[in-house]
Formats: sequence, C-alpha cells, structure tokens
Amino acid sequence: MHVARRFLPLSVALLACATGTGTPSAPQGDDVDAFVTTQMARRHVPGLSLAIIQDGRIVSTRTYGVTDPGGSVKVTPTTLFQAGSISKSVAALGALHLVEAGKLDLDRDVNLTLTSWKLPTNAFTAQRAVTVRELLSHTAGLTVHGFPGYAVDEPRPTLVQVLDGAPPANTPAIRVDTTPGAIWRYSGGGYTVLQLMMIDVTGQSFPEYMRRAVLDPIGMTHSSYEQPLPPALAAMTAGGQYSDQTPVKGRSHIYPEMAAAGLWTTPTDLAHFAIEVQQAYTGKSSRVISPAMARQMLTEVKDGDGLGVFLQGAGNALTFSHGGRDEGFDAFLIGTASTGQGLAVMINANDDSRMTDRIVDFVARKYHWPSASTYVPPVASGAVSPAQLQAYTGRYELSNNNMITFVAADGRLSLLAGGLPDEEFVALGNDQFASMDRNLRVTFTRDASHEISGLTWTNGDRARMVPRVGPLVTMLARQPDPDPAFTARVDATLRAMAQGGDAVANASALTAGARRDFGRRPWPPAAGYRGVQFLGVQDVESRKIERHGFPVARIAYYTLTTDSGQQSLLVYVTKDGLITDFDNVAN
Repeated sequence: MHVARRFLPLSVALLACATGTGTPSAPQGDDVDAFVTTQMARRHVPGLSLAIIQDGRIVSTRTYGVTDPGGSVKVTPTTLFQAGSISKSVAALGALHLVEAGKLDLDRDVNLTLTSWKLPTNAFTAQRAVTVRELLSHTAGLTVHGFPGYAVDEPRPTLVQVLDGAPPANTPAIRVDTTPGAIWRYSGGGYTVLQLMMIDVTGQSFPEYMRRAVLDPIGMTHSSYEQPLPPALAAMTAGGQYSDQTPVKGRSHIYPEMAAAGLWTTPTDLAHFAIEVQQAYTGKSSRVISPAMARQMLTEVKDGDGLGVFLQGAGNALTFSHGGRDEGFDAFLIGTASTGQGLAVMINANDDSRMTDRIVDFVARKYHWPSASTYVPPVASGAVSPAQLQAYTGRYELSNNNMITFVAADGRLSLLAGGLPDEEFVALGNDQFASMDRNLRVTFTRDASHEISGLTWTNGDRARMVPRVGPLVTMLARQPDPDPAFTARVDATLRAMAQGGDAVANASALTAGARRDFGRRPWPPAAGYRGVQFLGVQDVESRKIERHGFPVARIAYYTLTTDSGQQSLLVYVTKDGLITDFDNVAN
C-alpha cells in the first residue's frame, strides 16, 4: 500500500474491447459503460469492476476488461482485487465491534491492552498515551505511512518483526515520534498496532476474527484477509499492473500488515460494507456496530478523518470514503451517510490519474447524489497555436517534492499522469486555462524576459503560487557540459545510489537531507547503472524550489543509462554545488 486517497469524479469499439457486463438493472452499452471504457482505454487499465449503491441497495454491478495484463480471462463480479488501504475501513468496523463488546477501549492507553508486544514508550508517550481512537484516525503520532508488501518468493516477517522493523521486514520500526493527538498524519503503522491488539484480545487470527465478526454478518462472502490466500480463493483473483504497465511479479504481493493493506474483496462486497455503515448510521442496523457507534465512526476527529474513513460535507451531503493502493491494484469506495448512495471501484492497475475521480463524478451526477459536483467546464475562448501551447508545457513544483507536468495535445493542455495525458485544460485567454474536470484554473506567470516562470493554481477559491521547475526534456536546448567535474560527482553519486547502504550514507556530494531521506536502500531507478550524459542546466534559484530541506539553485539535465534502457534525469543542485534530489522522468 502506498497512498490512501481522500475524496477529493464512447464508442462501440471501446465497449467491445472492455467487455462490460451489467446486472439486469444496468443494461449493456449505456452511458456509464461508455464513459468507463473510454477512461480505461485512455489510461491503459486492464480490468475494472464497480458496484453502484442507490436507495440503500446495490442497483448495478459492472465489470470490464481482463483479470491480467495482456490476458484473455474476463473480469467478473466475483473476481477478487486487493483493496489496499480500504482494508483499514473494514478493519475499523471490526475494532469498533470489539469496543462495544468491552474488549477494546477507544480512549485507553493501548499498552494496557497489548499483551504479545508493547508499543515502546518515549518522551512523546510520556506526555500522552496512544489510544485506539488515535490509531483509527491517524492522530497517534505513529510512523510508517504504508507498506509495499512482499513478492511471492520473498521471505515474510512476522507481525512483531513488522512492528519492530526487524529483518526480513522491508519497512522501518513503527514508533511514536510526535505527541499523540497533536497532528493528523497518515500511518499504516497505526493500523498494524491495531491488528495486533485485535489478535491479543480475541485470541483468534486476524482473518478469522474479521470473517466471523464483520465479513460474514454483512454479506461480504467473497472477501478475505488471509495472506496469502488459500488456493481456491487465489484462483479467483486478478493480477496487478504497475503504473509503467508492467505486471506485478507473481500477480500480487503478500501483506502481513492485513488490517492496513491485506483485504482481498470485490466492489460488491465493499458496497455491502458501505450499506452496513449507512444503515447503522441511520438507525436501521446494528449487526456489527450500534447506531451510536456508527455516528462516532462518521464524526470528524481531525482534518476530515473519522474512525477508519475520511469525511466530507455535512447533513444529507455528508460522505464517507477511503482509497486504496497495493502493488498493482487501486480501489476507491465512497458512500453518502444518510441518503443510501455510493460507489465502489476496483482496478488491477496502479494509476495516478484522475480516472477514478471522473468515474465517481459521473455516477454521482447520474444518480443525483446530494454531494454531486455542479461544475460545468467553460468553453474555450479560442484556438491557441501549437507554439503558444508548447510555451506552457513543462514541470511545475505543485508542493514540496510534488511535481506536475503539463503537455500539449489536440489544442489543449493536459496534466501528465503515469506518462499519459490525463486532466485536460481549455484556454480562457490571457495565459489562463480551466480544467475540464473540476473547479480549477491555472494562470501562467512570466518573468522579466517574458518566459514562463510559474503559475497561479486556483482550486475553488484558494490560490497559490507554483514555481516552474523547467521545460520538458524534449524542449530543452542542448548545451555543452560547463562543469565536467560536477558531472563526475553525479556519476559517482548515482553509482552509490545503485549500491545503497553505506555507499549512500557516505556520498559526499549529497546534502544531509538527501542522504537522510533516500535512506540506505538502493535507489530503484539507478539499478543496473551504466552512466549519464549531460544535456543542459537551468538557473532556478529565484523560484524558491526546495528539495529534502535544501534550496535548489539550479537543475542539471542528463540522459541516464541503465541495463533497462535510457531515461531523462533531473539533478537538483544547491548553491554550494551539493546534490539534493534526483527525478527520473520519461520526457
């Protein structure tokens, strides 16, 4: 699991390729099928499955595409996908069930309940003990954002080894490093502590407890937290695809961190989960938790986070949601709290685009959700020449170490995601463009020489300045190398990055922040490193770009050659000539 998203949403040939299937209430070839298959084709997604909730019941299940990249077996409603961090939401229901049974306490020190392992105490826990409420709401001050899981042929750690970051665990120790309750910070580590608590108080394996207490009672009959799955269930799974469209080795990874990332399920089963939460919240069910506990679950603790779900809106427009990512799989679940509507979407791909958001928006409008977007894209003010569009293309630093890329195609600008055009923007004139998806506008800014130096990013009524990192590599004017000695340091540093361990820790050309944040593991893009070739350099000191805690004065461009081929490399350099970051890019 990498990232948990908060809820931030035509042709006959495409339909034939995607092999959509629907229930009798969801006829083949309707506008939902056309929209979904178009989105899948744009993003090269092998398979997708979804379930739509309306009036408190599942009104449509639809499947598209194939179970494996390049395969021919069609996705069906019973095809299992990895839910990623949506595992946390379902696990939260199991934890809250134990709270109401008196076996867990929302506001008690977790170390008073843990028996097989204790959360190490320190100066932060001396100020305030960690509680279950904080674990559920990502406010416990715990480390470890997420988990990459383990390839099918890799050794796997025990749960305690994961908690302590002990070999063969591939993530650091899960520890408190800030005062519990003080801030919101996403932590899959917190749910791993919670997993052990649930094992300790029930005396059962986590998959068995969750099956008995949650999955079976609410009808999630095609779901399991077992890692790895038994053969009968494994035969029903999809195989994952990375964002570069390569398949996951062995089809999927294995996650000992079951509560955080280990649920195998279907959109239909996730819809059953959402309906159960809705019915408990509205007083119509208490099969797993009471209405009073459901109201606590859907009450904000901090920064839009409830107990296991993210919240947005209020009244009839209140929604609960969670996104999920495991290696090769993405998923998203959203439900309205009181009007009985929702959507679960699962794909066998990692996709960093807004595809799922667009599908959610489309369904929300079609089914008249009270939270549906009312945004209507503006009409373009007129044609923009290809040369004008190219001037806006390039990379921009949306936030610290979070780069976006604009490319030009078909008279429009598009944000690049996973190497493919994604969100489209139409020209409004005077260097301003508007998104076709959401209430977002960008106004490009120019320096004294009339060159594009950044943009103003206006999302709704909030605006901020975003500096330009530089042009697309394909648009970069090639230059002779002005400093071969620096290129030699880049070469030596990349050899260290490919090696990892002490080589990175002792890389004198790296800033202290880069050495700290890259850690001791090899940098994957440098695997099989062969060399670099200088392309160009740009002065960006006035743009206030920062990487790994150090201001960037210039960015040097290189061609990076490895055993896997060539790609472009951006090297971020401080004023005193130290390297503070690398970005490998496709164009």
